[in-house]
Amino acid sequence: MAVKMPLVTDAELTPELRAIVDKMPPLNIVRVLANAPVSIGPIFDLAFSVLFKSEFDARKREIAVLRVAHVTRAPYEWAQHVIIAKAVGVTDDEIEKIRVDGPVIGLDEEGNLVCRVAEEISRDVRLSDEALAAILERYGRRQAMELIVCCAHFNMISRILESGRVELEPPEGRVRAADLENAAKEG
Repeated sequence: MAVKMPLVTDAELTPELRAIVDKMPPLNIVRVLANAPVSIGPIFDLAFSVLFKSEFDARKREIAVLRVAHVTRAPYEWAQHVIIAKAVGVTDDEIEKIRVDGPVIGLDEEGNLVCRVAEEISRDVRLSDEALAAILERYGRRQAMELIVCCAHFNMISRILESGRVELEPPEGRVRAADLENAAKEG
């Protein structure tokens, strides 16, 4: 039997954890993070800031998240964010171009840059001077930092998912557009 981090059951939820879990879509990542009760709230607060409060464009954000998921070999993150990416306008063709091994060169200039940033943060931790200068010039300080925070956050999430061996829900149990709308209202 393969070892994996258990998902917290309803019976194990404290009232404080239940209040957090009940606001979230019924996803395995929520139940696995409930194993870290003092961290789950702050982790989701950061996720909400990246997903719903950032000025950085949602479509570009999802391109970055998908590149992080591919580079970090995180199939759970990839599958969930393909759904989100499509909901914000990323095409199937673009998704396949993001999924390449080696540098992404098949998107437009901006998409390639976003993928480069996501890849450098994922693999090297530190952005190259050239990549940092390029995003500062293109997006300004706030959105450049929001892109960096997005990539860093989803690197953390991919590592949690993969280290905990979190299993992907069946297709009918994955994130849905309605889940995102409800989460945005709750957040």
